[in-house]
Amino acid sequence: MLPPRARAQIYTWMDATLRELSDLVKEVKPAARGRMTRLSFAFVYPDRTGRNVLRQVGLVHSTRPGNDDEKTLKALSFQIGDFLDVAIL
Repeated sequence: MLPPRARAQIYTWMDATLRELSDLVKEVKPAARGRMTRLSFAFVYPDRTGRNVLRQVGLVHSTRPGNDDEKTLKALSFQIGDFLDVAIL
């Protein structure tokens, strides 16, 4: 488990795009604001046996538009109760 300072809680809607979520992350995590920074998004959820599964769903560049920017949580099949893992690269 990550230490509290490495985590952020975000409350959002199912129609939020990965670009909108990356902008929220940049507000609270200065490391995500770099010119060459990318944010990798993945869903974390339990499978039928109760083991956690990590499914990569998109990659957003901090400052440039990209293919995954306009993907919504709903379009990516996010379900209430899943976790959203965001890696700052």
